[in-house]
Amino acid sequence: MDKVTHLIKLSAGTESLETLEAWQASRAAQTKDGLPRHVTRMWPRRDAEVLNGGSIYWVFKGLIQCRQPILRLDPVTGSDGVERCAIVLQPGLIRVTSAPRRPFQGWRYLAPEDAPRDLPANRQNEDALPPELAGALAEIGVL
Repeated sequence: MDKVTHLIKLSAGTESLETLEAWQASRAAQTKDGLPRHVTRMWPRRDAEVLNGGSIYWVFKGLIQCRQPILRLDPVTGSDGVERCAIVLQPGLIRVTSAPRRPFQGWRYLAPEDAPRDLPANRQNEDALPPELAGALAEIGVL
């Protein structure tokens, strides 16, 4: 059986799911084929596991709030000539049950058993709770 590994990343520069969606819709955040991407300095060593059904889980204000399936990893060269990794993502965010996460730099691996569950389909379009309330509820195990 092939192993799956996810990535987890603080959403720097965006404050919410809505602002991340808006950024990903911009030309600057897209690949030539129009897919959203996140460019990072490091290439995942466990790339085969990440590409075997992994997602990137996005953290906003100390809470994991959504994920996006990872489609591929593209090598890109920055304007400084340094090779980087473009994590190419499936368009659209999939909301998950809020889960607290302490700050960290860069991205980290996230085991499937540690990943929050997707919200049911009938809750994907609900308004998100304010981050402070969602965090408090997640901390006491309600979410």
